[in-house]
Amino acid sequence: MPNYALSAGDAGRMRVLVVDEDAAVRSACCEIAASRGFSPHGIESLTAARNLLRGNGVDILLLDLKSPGGVGLDLLEEVKMLHPEIAVIVMTAYATVTSAVEAMRTGATDYLTKPFMLDELAVVLDRAAERRTLDLEGRRLRERLRAQQGLGNIIGTSPEMEKLYRILSKVAQTNHPVLILGESGTGKELVARSIHANGPNAARPFLPVDCGSLVPTLVESELFGYVKGAFTGANRSKDGLLASADGGTVFLDEIGELPLDLQAKLLRALQEKEIRPVGATHRVPINVRILAATNRELATMVEQGRFRKDLYYRLNVVSLRIPPLRDRREDIPLLAAHFLERLHSGSGKKYVISDDALRTMMDYAWPGNVRELENSIERASALCSGPVLHMGDLPTQLQDFHLHNHRTIPAAAVGAPKTEQSSPVTSLAELERQAIIDTLRQLKGDKLTTAKLLGIGKTTLYRKLKEYGIGESAAGI
Repeated sequence: MPNYALSAGDAGRMRVLVVDEDAAVRSACCEIAASRGFSPHGIESLTAARNLLRGNGVDILLLDLKSPGGVGLDLLEEVKMLHPEIAVIVMTAYATVTSAVEAMRTGATDYLTKPFMLDELAVVLDRAAERRTLDLEGRRLRERLRAQQGLGNIIGTSPEMEKLYRILSKVAQTNHPVLILGESGTGKELVARSIHANGPNAARPFLPVDCGSLVPTLVESELFGYVKGAFTGANRSKDGLLASADGGTVFLDEIGELPLDLQAKLLRALQEKEIRPVGATHRVPINVRILAATNRELATMVEQGRFRKDLYYRLNVVSLRIPPLRDRREDIPLLAAHFLERLHSGSGKKYVISDDALRTMMDYAWPGNVRELENSIERASALCSGPVLHMGDLPTQLQDFHLHNHRTIPAAAVGAPKTEQSSPVTSLAELERQAIIDTLRQLKGDKLTTAKLLGIGKTTLYRKLKEYGIGESAAGI
């Protein structure tokens, strides 16, 4: 019998530890493992296995549940607690549904029933090695995300984003369809691009299509292509995105807007892995990963008969829900800094946000999510008079929010009787008046800039000023 010893010198080869009291079984398992490119080592007892695991790295543990020195399930529990990264395959000659289920529930990757065929062992080992590789890649990606405080343009370190990163790091290593859910402006396409860029086919094309912005006939020709003469203006044949991606990724944004007839055609294409271009009689094979996104509740649409149930399950192999910005407010300063740095790189101008403006940003609900935050910062930088972005530079909706929620209540005069303080109710008309006068005062009477900043027309501003009894010269307000 060859001497298979667990060695740290086998760089690049996964290490397999075989624990079984039967020398013939250990030898056969080690030989098969070695023939598959692994670095194997056999040991007969659980006690010896425990001692070896303390000082040696193991990738795959092949464990007999009836090994001497204890119960194999006990070692399985210890391994999953102390070395959760190890893939464990259990072997038993007393196979029952109960033992198999218990082993899998405890954390086993797979199990074999004795006696087993050697080619069966080879398949199980290869499967465990593939899972181990995916786990390692996922761990490296999570560490990279943590070190970069995000991934590409996906920024955030909140618990909600950490959870998203963990799922993203796993699905990126596969080719399964992914359904990306989230409100408008949360960054669904950025997540899709990140999944593609960190996946096994990153060098292949990433092709997005907005199902909501195109008429149905254009969506069909975009996805499936068309042949010359298929319709008026089709002067030449064109490949569809599903064929052009060829090993890459097609991102179907706003999939909930796809008409039912096109849903049926898409489902058929995904099931049969082939498409029929518009106007063609032949079919074209496809090899593509599908990522889909929507801000709608597809499950509700399925119940209402507005989205096909079979397509929903085909797309929803894995789902990612991106949290809205209001649920991760602690990421707002980090996102703001990212957008300011990008502005600096583009224009050479360096901006900072005043404390008052940042406090308002932290409290605001951001119905437009990250996209609204980015647009607000860009708008403020375009209208500001210096390197500091003040409250008056922010869009109207943030200024209104600030007026409603950050009003200062004057303190009682010294020595006055203590009375219960209450905030007076201010009408919307008065709030509008105050916003216009305050902005006009800050801009030293510049009415054109005031109108732009407040998002109203110049004629409207002049009419409002006339209503307030403010003449042509407003500089002295």
